[in-house]
Amino acid sequence: MADVRDVNLNRLAIYVAVVEAGSLTAAAGRLGLAKAMVSTHIQRLEREVGASLLVRTTRQLRVTESGRAFYDASCRILQATEEALSAVSGASAPVRGTLRVSAPNDYGTLVVAPALVDLRHAYPELNVELICNDRYVDLIADGIDIAIRLGRLADSNYRAVAIGGFVKWVVASPAFVKKWGKPRSPAALAKWPFVALSVLPHPLTLELQRSNGDVTSVRCGSELLVNTADAARAATLSGGGFGVLTDFSIAADVEAGRLVRLLPDWTTAPAGIHVVCPPSGYPSAKVRALIDVFRARLAVPS
Repeated sequence: MADVRDVNLNRLAIYVAVVEAGSLTAAAGRLGLAKAMVSTHIQRLEREVGASLLVRTTRQLRVTESGRAFYDASCRILQATEEALSAVSGASAPVRGTLRVSAPNDYGTLVVAPALVDLRHAYPELNVELICNDRYVDLIADGIDIAIRLGRLADSNYRAVAIGGFVKWVVASPAFVKKWGKPRSPAALAKWPFVALSVLPHPLTLELQRSNGDVTSVRCGSELLVNTADAARAATLSGGGFGVLTDFSIAADVEAGRLVRLLPDWTTAPAGIHVVCPPSGYPSAKVRALIDVFRARLAVPS
C-alpha cells in the first residue's frame, strides 16, 4: 500500500484536471503547463500510488477502474484542502484563472451572459468562457467547470446549487390568434400548428397543470420542429404556430403584446434552475463567486 507521505498533492490537482479535461493536451492548456510536464506528473503519480490510473493511446485517454476510484477520492481531498485554505484566508483568497460555463441558449443569453459580465467586473483576474447550446453537456468530457441546468436533474454525483425556477407558458402571436382564435381547453391544442423543440425527450407531448391542481397531457402535431429555444421563440413570434416557452424568455414579449398567453391558467409544472459542477467543485472559489453573483442578480436566498 502506498504511503500518503509519498504522494504529491499538486499531482492530485493535475490528475483531476486531466480526467475532467479528457486529455493531457486540454489539461495542459487549462493548467498553463507544458503537455510533457503534465505527462511527467501523471507518470510520477502512478508510481507514487502504485497503480495504473490512465490508459493513454495516440487517439484517446481512458480512465482505469482504479483511476476512477482515485479520481473520486482526489476530488474529495482537493475539496477538503480548499475548504481548509479558505477557512484561514477568508475573503482574501483571490479569484483568478479561467472559468468555462455552459448554459442553454435562451437562459445563457438572457441571464447568464449579463451575470458573467458582473463576475468579470468583480474579479478582473478571472477569464470567463460561456458556451451556449441546448444539448446536454458532459462536464468532464467537454472540459466544463460549471453548467447551468434547467429542469429535473439526472441522478449523478455532481454538486448542484439551486439558483432559481421557471415554468413554461402556452403562447402565440397576435396574428396567429386572429386566425385560430383562443383554445377553450388544452385538448384543443392537439390539432393546432405547434412549434416544437426537438431536443426535448418528448417534443410533441405537452404536460400541463392548472393553478387548482388539475393536470393534463396533450399529444400535438407539429407545424415546425426546431432544435433551439431561441428558434422556437422566433418561429412563434412569426406566427408559425403556438409555442410552449419559458416564462423568463418571453415575459417581455407578453408584456409588450408581441405574444399572447393562451390558456393563462395552465403552465408546465414548476422546474428548477441549478448551477452544476463536477464533484470536486475545483476550484470552488470560482464556483462560489459565480453563485454569489446569481444570487445578487436574482435575489436568491443564501
